[in-house]
Amino acid sequence: MKRFKAFDPPEYLAWEPSPVLVARFASRLQRDPERADLVAEMGADTLLGLYRNLVTVRLHDINLKRWVMQGIISKAWLGTGEEAVTVGSVAALDTACDMLSPMIRNAGACFMMGMPIADLFRSYLATSDSPNGGRDLHAGDTDRGVVQPISHMGVNAPVMSGVALSFKLRGEPRVALTFIGDGATRTAACHEGVNFAAVQDLPVVFVLQNNQVALGTRLTQHTPGDIERWPEQYGLPYWTCDGNNVLDVFTATRLAVEMCRAGKGPAVIVADTFRMGGHATHDEREARDTFPPELFAEWGQRDPIGLFEEYLIGRGLPRETLEQIEAEATATVEDAATAALASRGLDPDGTNALYEGISEGGVLVGLESRPV
Repeated sequence: MKRFKAFDPPEYLAWEPSPVLVARFASRLQRDPERADLVAEMGADTLLGLYRNLVTVRLHDINLKRWVMQGIISKAWLGTGEEAVTVGSVAALDTACDMLSPMIRNAGACFMMGMPIADLFRSYLATSDSPNGGRDLHAGDTDRGVVQPISHMGVNAPVMSGVALSFKLRGEPRVALTFIGDGATRTAACHEGVNFAAVQDLPVVFVLQNNQVALGTRLTQHTPGDIERWPEQYGLPYWTCDGNNVLDVFTATRLAVEMCRAGKGPAVIVADTFRMGGHATHDEREARDTFPPELFAEWGQRDPIGLFEEYLIGRGLPRETLEQIEAEATATVEDAATAALASRGLDPDGTNALYEGISEGGVLVGLESRPV
């Protein structure tokens, strides 16, 4: 994939495949016979679909970073380096009936469930035609199976346990899924939601997206012991996977989803990955101060897109095909961004705003809530 000097992490700019890591990517998929069988069943169209989604997620985040640098938005929460967790887990769902609630770094989950990419951009721009009417940059659309996430970490766990409870009570063979950061596992809301799901045997999959850091607090500072064993305290079955290997994430989640759909849930996916930037674009320096450069270099070599490209080429798919997919994804994202920017002129008089200004002598002195 093309690298952008102004937007990509420096470790990605001169990325070259490591033969050891490429071999490890492929061998990882053979460790579990059930997962190996799922990979063997995947045809070229399915594999290329995963690649398209990975590239689209990366390009979506690159465009957000471009907007920050251009002053269009003030900051953005990116999932650079973590794309495989989102794409692999959502690909394991039945998007026609299952539901999910993403975290803000899981933007790819929204468009994979059918939400227009332009709507994700509109959420950042707070336009009146954004999914939430300009009220929140967290995007959702329940008609497309996406429950708008809550910014407070861990709160999505009880929300999606409630969704799963509704499936169980109605006898519907549907599955709920949500993402949990490593830091969110330390919160009361997350504990209550996961514990409730375990006690009630609910069809919900919790994807523990362990990116090694909670805001600016390292995993080793907030979690004693082995976080991969976190699900054991709830008596839940779980699968561990390489969060930078999209096929490892996909196969693990598919097994968990099938188990939940059979009435044997809930389940947990523990995906180890790494945040290749700050908590948001405004604190990149903090991220670099939190971890040693050697760790960024190590995870930079494990770029989930670069490794998957090498895997696909190793399976006989032409590099030219991947380049064509990237060109198509680039056009799609650019068109979506252009459409979103055009939406900024749809509410010139502020009639859809939440608050109306109170003026005295032409000077704004306060705000008054506007009925919506």
